[in-house]
Amino acid sequence: MSEKGVDMSGESHRAVTGAVVSPGKGNRLGREKSPYLLQHKDNPVWWYPWGDEAFAAARKEDKPIFLSVGYSTCHWCHVMEHECFENPDVAQALNRDFISIKVDREERPDVDDIYMTAVQAMAGRGGWPMSVWLTPDGRPFFGGTYFPRAQFLELLGAIAKTWKEDRGRVEETGRRLASALASHELAERGGSLSEDTLAGFFRSFRAGFDAARGGERGAPKFPPGYAMRLLLRIHRRTENGEAVGMVKTTLECMARGGIYDHVGGGFHRYSTDDRWLVPHFEKMLYDQASLASAYTEAWLATKEKEFSLVARETLDYVLRDMTHPEGGFYSAEDADSEGVEGKFYLWTDDELKRLLAHDEYASVAAAYGVTARGNYEHSATILNLQPGQSRSNRPEVLDLAMKKLLAARARRVRPHLDDKVLTSWNGLMISAMARAYQAFGEPRYLQAAQKAAHFVLNRLRAPDGRLLRRWREGEARFPGYVDDYAFFIDGLIELYQSDFDRKWIDEAARLQQIQDGIYQDKERGGYFFTDGSDKSLLKRGREFFDNVRPSGNSVSALNLLRLSDLLGEPSLRTEASRIFAAAAGTVSSSPSAFPQLLMALDYSLERSKEIAIVGERGNPETLALVAALRGGYNPNKVIALGTGATAEEPIPLLRNKPLVRGRPTAYVCEKGTCKLPTNDPEQARLLAAEMKPYKLES
Repeated sequence: MSEKGVDMSGESHRAVTGAVVSPGKGNRLGREKSPYLLQHKDNPVWWYPWGDEAFAAARKEDKPIFLSVGYSTCHWCHVMEHECFENPDVAQALNRDFISIKVDREERPDVDDIYMTAVQAMAGRGGWPMSVWLTPDGRPFFGGTYFPRAQFLELLGAIAKTWKEDRGRVEETGRRLASALASHELAERGGSLSEDTLAGFFRSFRAGFDAARGGERGAPKFPPGYAMRLLLRIHRRTENGEAVGMVKTTLECMARGGIYDHVGGGFHRYSTDDRWLVPHFEKMLYDQASLASAYTEAWLATKEKEFSLVARETLDYVLRDMTHPEGGFYSAEDADSEGVEGKFYLWTDDELKRLLAHDEYASVAAAYGVTARGNYEHSATILNLQPGQSRSNRPEVLDLAMKKLLAARARRVRPHLDDKVLTSWNGLMISAMARAYQAFGEPRYLQAAQKAAHFVLNRLRAPDGRLLRRWREGEARFPGYVDDYAFFIDGLIELYQSDFDRKWIDEAARLQQIQDGIYQDKERGGYFFTDGSDKSLLKRGREFFDNVRPSGNSVSALNLLRLSDLLGEPSLRTEASRIFAAAAGTVSSSPSAFPQLLMALDYSLERSKEIAIVGERGNPETLALVAALRGGYNPNKVIALGTGATAEEPIPLLRNKPLVRGRPTAYVCEKGTCKLPTNDPEQARLLAAEMKPYKLES
């Protein structure tokens, strides 16, 4: 499965065919920076990137547009490239009868979203590669996903014939679809959100839960990181054992299965079976961020050591293999190497016996289910942790063996790395790194979050202060989307609560103002996805659904609530409530589709705490207060730390809160009203832990 439908994803073959060029024609992708577009720069197809030049050519030549959307680590995108776009017969048909546009969905999620909605409406499913035919003004009239060569050639001929002989029918189809897309919006209002909505999420998730293996029943299985985090919040306020039990079962089974990389850390994209055993081997940055956060919060809530180890191994994988030297985080690693999916991650029994001493081999085989027969193609084994085995208790011989395997694997041909840096995905990882620092106290995670934040602020910001979408090889390009603002602001808020450097909260507030000014839907509430500058798009829509990545509106709701508490700005809380109101009707009927938005709702409904700590940062008593307030699972809080505590204090939460008895002091407040200040870390923890409970109906 893909995020939106049937998956056609993974990676990757590299095109080597020379381009066919006629006077005034040719493949125009060589001047791009997108790894995906560059993979197609030598195709004999006369590809254009999305833009005015392509649409002008379609109008001038009176040809329909063939739009192909994918991404650089997409396996089936490259199967179609090899079968179709490198083929001279296909190229001849495309070049003769169509204007061909290639789009990287990660650079242009706005284009991807519009036409994916159209493809789902036309074909009943979606995925990548996405193949859509458009009128010269961008209206879709036919679409699908992957097409094998014979079918694709037949389809090209039929569409070209229909365009020439029955243009009116084609254009009418395009008009109807474009009209439907323009009106395709989340159902507005018509409901209210409360703890009953959270209970509805719980009931919905429980109804589809795989009690034996965690996650949703059936295959494929996608890691439900945001659902896990919401269930932990539900458990905290209801003390419902089923809620936390579903989290523990899911996280334990995922971390033991083949979807987890037991040698190098990190999660593959999804499991193709219902046991978390056989993954689609692609690794995405956003999955590492969401799952590291889920395992970190699960450790805080349960103190089960396995969860902390998985969170750290996942983040350490990102630091080792997914981080630019200057601090930005790369986007993805391929599923394939040397043209074979999973080859980098698989082991045969004979290979392990050659690499390891006898006792080392025996320990790996027992711990990870290695046999001569294997559990995958060609007698290979996908390592998976066996019953009775654990990470936290493994013998020294097994530790040594796993280090040898990591070193041996490093000598293999690595999967393709998509090394573009995306602002939004970096925001997710900054947040995960900062959250892990607060939980585990590991300086490397704080340092990584700080470097990445500096990278975005220095490399992915336009002169006017607006965020840009993508950086690669020195070039920052494309106006940011609302996700870029929302996810990065979230990262800055978490980063401020990690090192209490005021510049992070200042930047968060500044970017929130820009987001409000450019993206806010003043009439209906919430935020548009785009800034409205690309007039070739058929609509300027709003996104609320949380998928493998959350929506910008969902993250913005929590950002606004937390900034309101830190900055003493009630208007920000009002804007969060307008997001809830805009989504209320659909959220009430389908709560399972909005886990991140419901985390924000939980914060807004709970007795969320604004905590001011007054004291010198390096003072042991100040550090003890901070540690006490971070030590338990309490997601509905914000913390500010400073020494001024005067009426002029830059962060409003700290204003007029002096030291008590000349010692570092904690003020725990709710909606602007503070309890008695305390110097005692345990008392501060107890005050912050007070909550508003509710009950789940059975």
